[in-house]
Amino acid sequence: MRIVSGKLKGRSIITPEGRDTRPTSDRAREAMFNILAHADWAPPIENARVIDLYAGSGALGFEALSRGASYCLFVETHVKARGVIRENIEKFSQFGTTRIHRRSAVDLGKRPAGAGEKFSIAFMDPPYGYDLVDPAIRELVKGDWLTDDAIIVAEVSKDDPAPKFPDFQVLHEKSYGAARVYMARPAREEITSQPQEDRPPSPDEAT
Repeated sequence: MRIVSGKLKGRSIITPEGRDTRPTSDRAREAMFNILAHADWAPPIENARVIDLYAGSGALGFEALSRGASYCLFVETHVKARGVIRENIEKFSQFGTTRIHRRSAVDLGKRPAGAGEKFSIAFMDPPYGYDLVDPAIRELVKGDWLTDDAIIVAEVSKDDPAPKFPDFQVLHEKSYGAARVYMARPAREEITSQPQEDRPPSPDEAT
């Protein structure tokens, strides 16, 4: 697995051994960031403060940093995954632009002073089959972690029930192989666009 674009383009990402974590595929990551870069409703990645929940290897956060994000907070409870994130931080020389938060994404609590300002992009790629997106969204909102125009980017299994995104409006959804990606932001009356309609996957996406 490699960084797709930006200043770290082509650099390989260290991933945890075993099946406890499931990194987002390079193709899905590239598609996610292309949408974030071009959608008129998405905050700019350049200089963004991002939070990577259920971080695993940290692939989503490091991709954002490669593309110009100023800071990433990795939220991860798994000890081996945190070790891998530290290795990647050192490998990519991302000292000062990153921090690891050892707390559950479904029990974040109030945003601590040490976490800095609010975050404009929240990535979440939880284990499939456990309905972990909506509880994490509630924690982000309750703990005052997000800016008013923040975007949530969530990956779930396409076979799992769709998250409800409490108090958020889904602006984009699409399947990539076994994964389904959603993008949403806080619901506003002036938002009138509908999420992009899904289409049958092309042969390369279906594999």
